[in-house]
Amino acid sequence: MSLNYKLLSLVILFVLPALGWASEGAERIDLTDHSVGFMALAIFIGAYLLVMAEEFLHLRKSKPVIIAAGIIWGLIAFVYSSHDLGHAAEEAVRHNLLEYTELMLFLLVAMTYINALQERRVFDSLRAWLIRTGFGFRALFWMTGVLAFFISPIADNLTTALLMCAVVLAVGGDNTRFVTLACINIVVAANAGGAFSPFGDITTLMVWQKGIVEFFEFFHLFVPSAVNFLVPAALMHFAVPNVKPEPSSETVPMRRGAKRIMLLFFLTIATAVSFHNFLTLPPVIGMLTGLGYLQFFGFYLRMTYRRECGPQGQFCDKFELDKDDQMEVGQPFDVFNKVARAEWDTLLFFYGVVLCVGGLGFIGYLGLVSEVMYTQWGPTAANVAVGVISAIVDNIPVMFAVLTMQPDMSHTQWLLVTLTAGVGGSLLSIGSAAGVALMGQARGKYTFFGHLKWMPAIAAGYIASILVHLWMNG
Repeated sequence: MSLNYKLLSLVILFVLPALGWASEGAERIDLTDHSVGFMALAIFIGAYLLVMAEEFLHLRKSKPVIIAAGIIWGLIAFVYSSHDLGHAAEEAVRHNLLEYTELMLFLLVAMTYINALQERRVFDSLRAWLIRTGFGFRALFWMTGVLAFFISPIADNLTTALLMCAVVLAVGGDNTRFVTLACINIVVAANAGGAFSPFGDITTLMVWQKGIVEFFEFFHLFVPSAVNFLVPAALMHFAVPNVKPEPSSETVPMRRGAKRIMLLFFLTIATAVSFHNFLTLPPVIGMLTGLGYLQFFGFYLRMTYRRECGPQGQFCDKFELDKDDQMEVGQPFDVFNKVARAEWDTLLFFYGVVLCVGGLGFIGYLGLVSEVMYTQWGPTAANVAVGVISAIVDNIPVMFAVLTMQPDMSHTQWLLVTLTAGVGGSLLSIGSAAGVALMGQARGKYTFFGHLKWMPAIAAGYIASILVHLWMNG
C-alpha cells in the first residue's frame, strides 16, 4: 500500500465536505475554515506520514507526533489568546492530557507485568512446550491460532503474536507456505481475541476507560470475535501443508516466582475491575494498586534471593539468557527494571496521537466528519468503515477520533465500532502492530503480498463477525 494512498485516506478521514458544525459551548471558535485549521491538518498528516515510514526511515514513531501535538496546540492557543479565550484552550488541553495520563499509567502497569512474565521465562517456557509436542503443521496452525486468540485478551496482541510466531518459525523452518499461513492466522486471531477484552487492545481500553462499555459487556463480543478468527482459519486450513516435522527436545524452565507473578497479574486485573464497577473509581487506580502488589513481591524475591539461590546465584537461574536481556545470571528480581523496559516509544506515540486528534477535534474537524459519517451514512455503515480505515491508518487515532466525536448511537453500535476497530486491522498486514511486527520477525516468509492474497478470506470473517454481532446483540 503506497504512502500516497494512505495520505489520501487520512485526507478523506479528516477533510470531508463541511456541512456545518455546532460548537459545544460559547467559548469554542470554529477554525475549520481558518488558516490555523489548515496548518494543523497539514502538520498532523505530515507527522503521520513519518510514522508510517518508520520502517524505512528508522525514525521512532513517537517523535513526529509529539512535535506535531505541541505545534497544533500552540497554534490553537495563539488564536484563542488573541480573542481573550486562552483559558478555554488551556481547559481543553488539560482534559486531553488527563485522558492520556489515565490510559498511559494503566498501560504502563500492564506492560510492567508482561515484562516481568517475560523475564521470568513464562512465554519462553510455553514456546518450548509447543515445539516439543511434535504436532503436524495443520495441528500447530490451529494451536497457535487458538492460543493467540485466548492469550491476547490478557496480554497485548503484539506480545502474543511475537510469541506464537517464534513457535511457527522454530517448527516451520524453510516451509514458507506454512509460515505465511500460520502468521496470517496468528495476526487475525490475536486481533480478534483483543477485541472482546478491555485489556486486549488500546482501543478497547479507551472505550472501557471512557465508561461507554462496561467490563463484562465486552464479552458480548466473544462470539463475533471468534467468528472473525474461525472463518478465515477454516478457509486457510486445507492450504496448510499436511506435514509432521521432527519434534524438538528443547526445555526452558520458568524462573523462581513466575507462577506467583501470574496470580498477582490476575489479582491486579480483578482489583481494577472491582474499583471501577463497585467503587466507581477509574480503573487505573486499581492497576496502580496492583503495581504495588508486584513491588512487594519483588521485595520478597530480593530478600530471599541469597538464601534460596546462594551468594552467586549458583542454585537457580542456571540457563542462558537472551543477549538483549538486561538481567544477568545471578541478579535478583528488580521491578523498576521492568518499568524501564516498557514500550516507551508506544506510550509517547499514544500521547502525541491523543493530543493531535484532540486538537483537530477542538478545531472542529471531527464535528464535520461525525456529521457526514454518523448522520448521513448511518451508524452501521460508519462503524464498518471505521474498521476498514483502521486497516490503513492505525486504529488508535481512529478510535480516539470516534470517542472525541461522541456520536449519538445505541449501545449495540458502540460495541460494533469496538469490534470493527479491533479486527479491521487484520485486513492488511500493515493494519495492526501484530502484522507489522511479524513481517519483521518472519522477514521474507510473511509479507504484505502474502497476506494480501488471503484478504478475501479475512474480509469474509470480518463481514461474518459484523452480521453475527448485529444478530446476537442488535
